[in-house]
Amino acid sequence: MFRRVYSVKWICNRDLLAPAEREWKYMYWFTSDEHYGHAKVIGFNNRPYDSVEDMNESLIVNHNEVVSKDDITIHAGDFCWENKKKEVYRKYISRLKGNHVLLIGSHDHWLPKSAHYIWRKRIEGNLIIVCHYAMRTWECSHYNSWQLYGHSHGRLILQSKQYDVGVDNNNYYPVSFERICEIMETKPDNPNRIIRGK
Repeated sequence: MFRRVYSVKWICNRDLLAPAEREWKYMYWFTSDEHYGHAKVIGFNNRPYDSVEDMNESLIVNHNEVVSKDDITIHAGDFCWENKKKEVYRKYISRLKGNHVLLIGSHDHWLPKSAHYIWRKRIEGNLIIVCHYAMRTWECSHYNSWQLYGHSHGRLILQSKQYDVGVDNNNYYPVSFERICEIMETKPDNPNRIIRGK
């Protein structure tokens, strides 16, 4: 079955269309640090798997349990421990539901040089910046924009409008946009926030 892997440009241009002009309705999901095929990550992060095959299958099942075929998943880096694009597609991407935006992390040597480090999108009025790495400041952070990151495997908890979407921090599932909204409601404003009109 064919699975689409879109560039950031395609996704952004597509979302400029009014809802009635879109071909489908979809949800956004966010994840990071799956590390498909990386046996050592099990020990490094105390993952509850007996083998790399067990981990790979569990992550695929978890993804497909919540993501629908028309949804868009933003993968914020460290997708897998492979070097050949065809193998990554055959072993993993072709088995995952939905459409995918893959950002460069620390181990994504299989991605083309044209791949992006940062994805930005305004969803329901909220500007979201996604990068593999947590940032001190980011685009429009002074206007309370949100930053989603990975890399830290649940070990870095930041007290502002930031959240670690990595699988180790989210029970090995992708995180929905709706869940991100709930999380951000509980977080304090960004420390560099400027209140307009003051």
